[in-house]
Parts: sequence; C-alpha cells; structure tokens
Amino acid sequence: MYGLNALTEQELATMCSKKKQRILNVYKRAQKVLNVFKQKVTIQYTNHIFKALFPKSPWTDDMLRYTETDEKFTNTLTFKDLNITKQDIISIFMAEGILPKNFLSLKEPTPSLPRLKNEVKSM
Repeated sequence: MYGLNALTEQELATMCSKKKQRILNVYKRAQKVLNVFKQKVTIQYTNHIFKALFPKSPWTDDMLRYTETDEKFTNTLTFKDLNITKQDIISIFMAEGILPKNFLSLKEPTPSLPRLKNEVKSM
C-alpha cells in the first residue's frame, strides 16, 4: 500500500529499475482498487441515509439507482470513517489479484530470539 515509500534509501539504491517500476505499477493499481471500493462503500452509506430519511421521494429513487463509480474521482474519506477493516482490504486485494489467493494461509518465518552474551554454561 505504500509503494516505494516503504523502502529505505539503501534498498532503493541497490534495486534495479524494473523492480522499482513493478512496485510502482502494483502501488498505482492498488490505489485505484481502494479508491473504487471506498466509492462503493460511500454510495452504500448515502443510499441508506436517503432511504431512511426520504423513503417516498422520487428523487430518492433516482439516487438509489445511481451506483456508478468514477476512477477519476479521488475519495478522500479515511478507512476509519468508512468502517473499512484490514480484512476488507486483504479480501479486495486477493479478489483483484494484487495479493496471492493463498495470502491468508502464508506463514511468517518464526523470528529467532537473540542469544544472550552472558549465558551461564552448565557444568
């Protein structure tokens, strides 16, 4: 989600340009997918509000029919404002192919604990 900003200066200096471009492409694609998802959630919320406040209005019926998203529009609402969780984002990224389908079953390598320098040796 952070693109090249997630890497240190040293990592960027040693990375080839093709890998940088791939990271940038995936980052842009992820941002587009998230923006469209945020728009869909916003549309759901607004439709719910209009349905609750103005149930018999013909204007509400017109609003409820409009569910298109615009890729050129940037939704600036936060994930917290829209109640979007990390699990939602992971699911969307898996569905769109940004994350692998088996992402949830991948295991992190267990970190090894550092050895203490002043260990007591058994006699």
